[in-house]
Amino acid sequence: MAALASSTRWRGVADGFSASGYFRLAERNGVFWLVDPDGGRFLSKGVNTVRLDQDRVQNSDRIPYAEACRREYDDQDSWRAAVARRLARWGFNTLGAWSDEAVASAGAVPLATTPLLDLGMSYTWRNGGQTPEPTQEFPDVFDPAFERHVRGRSRDLCGRRQQAQNILGWFVDNELCWGPDWRGGDELLTLFLNLGAHAPGRRAALNWLQVRHRDFNACNSVWHSSARSWDEFENLPRLAQPYRRKPIYQRTAADEDAANRANPNRAVFAADCEAFSALVVERYFALTTTAVKAADPNHLLLGCRFAYVPSHEMIELAGRYNDVISFNCYDRDATAVIEAYAAAGRPCLIGEFSFRGVDSGLPNSNGAGPLVATQAERAAGFRHYVTAALHARNLVGYHWFEHADQPRAGRFDGENSNFGTVTIDDLVYEQLTQAMTSLNGEAEHLHAAADSATR
Repeated sequence: MAALASSTRWRGVADGFSASGYFRLAERNGVFWLVDPDGGRFLSKGVNTVRLDQDRVQNSDRIPYAEACRREYDDQDSWRAAVARRLARWGFNTLGAWSDEAVASAGAVPLATTPLLDLGMSYTWRNGGQTPEPTQEFPDVFDPAFERHVRGRSRDLCGRRQQAQNILGWFVDNELCWGPDWRGGDELLTLFLNLGAHAPGRRAALNWLQVRHRDFNACNSVWHSSARSWDEFENLPRLAQPYRRKPIYQRTAADEDAANRANPNRAVFAADCEAFSALVVERYFALTTTAVKAADPNHLLLGCRFAYVPSHEMIELAGRYNDVISFNCYDRDATAVIEAYAAAGRPCLIGEFSFRGVDSGLPNSNGAGPLVATQAERAAGFRHYVTAALHARNLVGYHWFEHADQPRAGRFDGENSNFGTVTIDDLVYEQLTQAMTSLNGEAEHLHAAADSATR
């Protein structure tokens, strides 16, 4: 491998990009890159949840990882310094989502940070956005209070840090419910129609449906409600969804076409759902983007961390408003997923991926991603996944989930898997981290060789 040029303090490759004082985007020979504040060509190589207080056991106050580390280190600052050194030694340069940002400046090499704002999701939380227990499955983007909320939260979280050089960019949200998925079968249209009686989003959905259909009987032939007029329809306490579609990641175009040909009313329902979703999605991105950019014009907007590949229309909207499209992908190979997002013409960043090992001794009964037999296979999985991803011209980063293993008894949502670079006792998984060290060191070379014709 040819020798790389000298490095910046962020360990970006110093070979011709200009310094702006902040992380930015650039394209060279058809390949996308991040550029660090000092002008270094940069890929974001990150780890999620780098924090001492990672994962309480279910609803208890016990944090096994913190308990182990407090026996090992003198204090939290000692732990931060040790972890910062370790991440740098493994070739990582970024703290992923949910991390203790004090780790970023605790070592000799500064780490970039990627704070998660939860702009949309926090609007649904109880106690004025303070308790992460959702009261809605998707934020009511038509509520004037939603716009006030995202503007205020952006000012609070982003405005005061607009000159911080170590912030790579802002993740806006994580794995929102854009329609039928593992959390439920309702479409966004149904979710909004079933908001509270006085919710602005319910009124917006009802008005939209009336404008789209005009004739009540034609609309009700699709919805099959007991109402006999628009007035009665509006006053129904709850609307049952007339048709159920599979989550988009389980659908095929052939199956959808066949189902819609067999039932024209289903076809009308599906078209209504897609059109209303586009309206909701554009409003969500427009409001959140405007809020963040008004509070902080200096840092990148890293998107909403899609949990699965959404519709082509949604990808285009995400690309229209975000600097980077972020997504989480727990497949064995992310190539096809990256290609799907490439349609937006924007660079993309993998916010989460991982491999779990049976030989860790953890239950691994709850948690995403491939389950493999050994730590050697985890290391091989990492190498294949990242190598393949780096050959995509639009990739600008990959973040491993996560720093430490989850508790055997399960964290808040029951996950109990071997996701860690270290055990719950802070012992390093040597085979995995050796593979990470090796491949992180090769990453810029591999990405520079990406096929510039790949679109």
